[in-house]
Amino acid sequence: MRVALHTKVRADRIGEYEAAHREVPAELTAASATSWTIWRGGTDLFHLLECEDYPRLLAELDQLPVNVAWQARMTELLDVVHDYSAAGAGAGLPVVWELS
Repeated sequence: MRVALHTKVRADRIGEYEAAHREVPAELTAASATSWTIWRGGTDLFHLLECEDYPRLLAELDQLPVNVAWQARMTELLDVVHDYSAAGAGAGLPVVWELS
């Protein structure tokens, strides 16, 4: 399944946010989605990820200590965060149109 998310980075933390993503922990990427891309337009961040089951992925990440630490770090850098708990499973952006 594909999931699109929207978050916002703090304007004064863009450099730190991008630097953090050059060093994503291997334990996090190994346990993560099959693909994940983040685009930035100003302070807006648009994520597109692919995984088998997003609620299951969130449940797995919720139990992963490296993800807990990563999300704490991201919270310091973001104005708008995504809820990576089970409650956030339905917070993906709805599809409006798609060219097949």
